[in-house]
Amino acid sequence: MNKYLISVGLVACLVLSAISSVSMADEVNVYSARKEKLIKPLLDSFTKETGITVNLVTGKADMLLKRLETEGKNSPADLFITTDAGRLYRAKQAGVLQTIDSKAINNIVPANLRDSENQWFSLSLRARPIFYVTESVNPQELSSYEDLADEKWNKKICIRSSNNIYNQSLVASMLATNGPEATLEWAKKFVNNLAIPPRGGDRDQIKAAAAGVCDLAIANTYYLGKMLTAKDGQKEAAAKVKIFWPNQSDRGTHINVSGAGVTAHAKNKDNAVKLLEHLLTKDSQKWYSQVNHEYPVRADVEWSPMLKGWGEFKSDEINMSMLGEFNHEAVKIMDLAGWK
Repeated sequence: MNKYLISVGLVACLVLSAISSVSMADEVNVYSARKEKLIKPLLDSFTKETGITVNLVTGKADMLLKRLETEGKNSPADLFITTDAGRLYRAKQAGVLQTIDSKAINNIVPANLRDSENQWFSLSLRARPIFYVTESVNPQELSSYEDLADEKWNKKICIRSSNNIYNQSLVASMLATNGPEATLEWAKKFVNNLAIPPRGGDRDQIKAAAAGVCDLAIANTYYLGKMLTAKDGQKEAAAKVKIFWPNQSDRGTHINVSGAGVTAHAKNKDNAVKLLEHLLTKDSQKWYSQVNHEYPVRADVEWSPMLKGWGEFKSDEINMSMLGEFNHEAVKIMDLAGWK
């Protein structure tokens, strides 16, 4: 009788273990620095398509990275989604990501838009061009980021602070192309051309330009898209500016990315890779373009009407990893230039 009970107990344990394994196999845990509304619809479509439940935790990019580092092997996260190539680079350097081998992903994401060791991949693109007030600026006067250091733009430029990683990555791209001496000289003159001390976000720079505080603003393109589709008066401000694509005669306009990587201690690695592949499907990429006003990573996905309306442009093809590699030096140069 005791042997029978022991056998039944063993069978029960095996059944429970199998159920637990199935449960683990049917989920994936995501840490996302993107706001829920900017990623949740794609996660829901993944669940509907695969039956895999996505458990989502959102938060500030730097906070989530620190959390991954602190949790270490005990982290429940399987996939880390964040904004800016500089942050993706930091995640790799912190050892919280792992190399994955997916031919599907490698065939979609160009080499300059992913880590050389396949630890992170770009999911969407955003450009950081010059916005000019149509009533004040003749676009023929504009040419490049470097030209913004010219005295003709004295007290006419709005841009956010140097602690913003988007600006750090912009300066990092210039460092990679022009070198430290030329970039420092540019930064000093550029700072002298600021209309007001940096404050606020990208939308605030566009609003300031529309209000006559400055003639030019530097911001990410998707913020203009959000303003043009807003219902609280931002549309009127956005309508007063247009995009100028700088550096079209040389390296191209600076771009950056949102991206993701499978975490170093992922318990559901296969599901994380499947989700990453889903975020790069044509439907997902089309959604980024239409809803988030971001450019798709895939070359075979058509841009939304709004993006088309802004015109085609040549983008800088610098490897995104370099934005992270030059980040420390970029911050140093911005400090030396007095960029607050």
